[in-house]
Amino acid sequence: MEGFLFQAVIYLFAAVVAVPLAVRFGFGSVLGYLVAGIIIGPFLGLVTDTEGLKHFAEFGVVLMLFLIGLELSPQALWDMRNKLLGLGGLQVTLTVAAVTAICVYGFGMPWQTSLAVGMILALSSTAIVLQTLNEKNLMQTGGGRATFSVLLTQDIAVIPMLALLPLLAVPGAMSFGTDGSIKRPGVETSSGGHGEESGATFMIELVQSLPGWGITLVTIAAIGLVVLFGRFATHPLFRFVHFAKLRELYTAFALLIVLGIAFLMTIVGLSPALGTFLAGVVLANSEFRHELESDIAPFKGLLLGLFFITVGAGINFSALWRDLLQIVALTLLLMTVKGAILYAITLIFRIKGRARWLFTLGLAQAGEFGFVLISFASQLLVIDARLSERMLLIVALSMLLTPLFFIVWERLQHRMGDTSTLPEADEIDEQQPIIIVGIGRFGQTVNRLLMLAGFRAVVLDNNMEAIKTMRHFGIKGFFGDPTRPDLLHAAGLGEARVLVVALDDKESAVRLVKYARAQRPDLHIIARAHDRVHTYQLVRAGANNTVREMFDSSLRAGRYALENMGLTDIEASKIEHFFYRRDRESIRELAELWDPMIPVANNKAYVERSRELHAELETALVSHLDEGNTAKAPHIDDPASDAVENAAVHGAEAIKEERTLRKSRPGESFES
Repeated sequence: MEGFLFQAVIYLFAAVVAVPLAVRFGFGSVLGYLVAGIIIGPFLGLVTDTEGLKHFAEFGVVLMLFLIGLELSPQALWDMRNKLLGLGGLQVTLTVAAVTAICVYGFGMPWQTSLAVGMILALSSTAIVLQTLNEKNLMQTGGGRATFSVLLTQDIAVIPMLALLPLLAVPGAMSFGTDGSIKRPGVETSSGGHGEESGATFMIELVQSLPGWGITLVTIAAIGLVVLFGRFATHPLFRFVHFAKLRELYTAFALLIVLGIAFLMTIVGLSPALGTFLAGVVLANSEFRHELESDIAPFKGLLLGLFFITVGAGINFSALWRDLLQIVALTLLLMTVKGAILYAITLIFRIKGRARWLFTLGLAQAGEFGFVLISFASQLLVIDARLSERMLLIVALSMLLTPLFFIVWERLQHRMGDTSTLPEADEIDEQQPIIIVGIGRFGQTVNRLLMLAGFRAVVLDNNMEAIKTMRHFGIKGFFGDPTRPDLLHAAGLGEARVLVVALDDKESAVRLVKYARAQRPDLHIIARAHDRVHTYQLVRAGANNTVREMFDSSLRAGRYALENMGLTDIEASKIEHFFYRRDRESIRELAELWDPMIPVANNKAYVERSRELHAELETALVSHLDEGNTAKAPHIDDPASDAVENAAVHGAEAIKEERTLRKSRPGESFES
């Protein structure tokens, strides 16, 4: 028990220290986990046996693919079929062929061994690449979707690879049973021993003892069972679990689904990750999808981090130092060959700009499934012990270099500017007096309101899925990068009366407002702001109106709170509108004092004026309410007079009370 606790403390401490530092310096969490593993393993020797833990941590990859499946409906997966067969199939085939040829003609290996090496090194790291794409918000870009398609194809390709490896074994490496089933080396038949894995071993050996046609039928039945379970069984089971009204049971049930499917896939010889991905796709349209995501996500993140640490801790640096130049040269050769093939594929499929380099650099490494295939190939004697050791180092080193490749991609991205990573933009064939840039929840509401009033707008967005969704509901929109000047002018920037900027990306919104203002000084620009600082940036860039995405909804919530504290709806509305007007005035004034080079809390002039404006707001509110009371006082039965009077009393008392409390909190800033 003490040893387990010590190991747990070491792993968690290494992650908690190394990962924030890596993220702080722009290297990403994956490199932080890998470095943490290297430090506590080869360098300090605090952990030694990582193999058992690595098998446990690999379950993080299984959970990740299940969550990815939840994001893809069967229709979305069908829509990806061309990329799966085209991009992914071509990458696997060409890489296997190239590596096999290099091993045969360059290193003189037997063709069986060369083919095994080619299959192993053709795979890329699903864990590292998808984790990095999610962290950098690149999954929905053209390059991100193409990369995911290849990774998914590779995971599927593991199945035929596992089936083919036994056929590549040298004579005597395996034997065949009387029924035609393959007897794999290193797997002894259970003799009825009573161990914790005896039941699992018995079931796996039972399936393996079947003839080929029997294994095929069992495999098809297992996949069908997963589909039927996801389609028909989850709803009643969730309702049954719901009767207990215990949060932890939801988590237990979510883990049971994933673990059960993973074990079922293992029994029939399929990839657990592929099986859970299929289950995720089946459950993608389920009403319990978000419940499953929230329950499993924390386990996925922790186990993935643990997996990366074990990869770093498992690097055999003594073997690496012994043949350092050769191992490094072979690793770079592998990544160069894979990179060249990936680049050629981008030319064939017309992947351009930043997407091309993201696709090329992101998939150039070997992957974690390589560890599994290397171990399996070693058991079958397809590859010898020395080659196995070198391949393990090449795979680990290429994974270690991958986060650095993403950093190189980011540098290339800045140099290449804003070239689109997405497919070709639509041809804009109409112009309207209103242009809406960005069609998320914010832009959709604006567009619906305008349509209700009888106005039409040209809608631009670089999210293809959002545009497709709009078209399903009969609303026309154009796909393309809204920050491209040619698209803006095609949409009618030169003649438009109003431009609504509703982009998610803050920097792109500021850049767009600045460009539009330079092109059209008379154009009325309305911009969505994420927060107060972003509002200042947009005001400086030339926006006429800025709308903080949470501001108006917060005002409404505050008004509801006032009404429930005893004020009438008229009283609360008066305070709300007065606060709104004064806040808009203060925004303009504080924007002049705001300095982008100084944090708001350290800007002395800004803080002082902010505090002054807050005090002035309170005084003005009391004065405003008193004036309203005086104006309406002559008629004692006037309801409006009563409303203003009550508002004045409530408002003045609340402000006085707040001022009294604030005396005990000197120095507090009220400007967020």
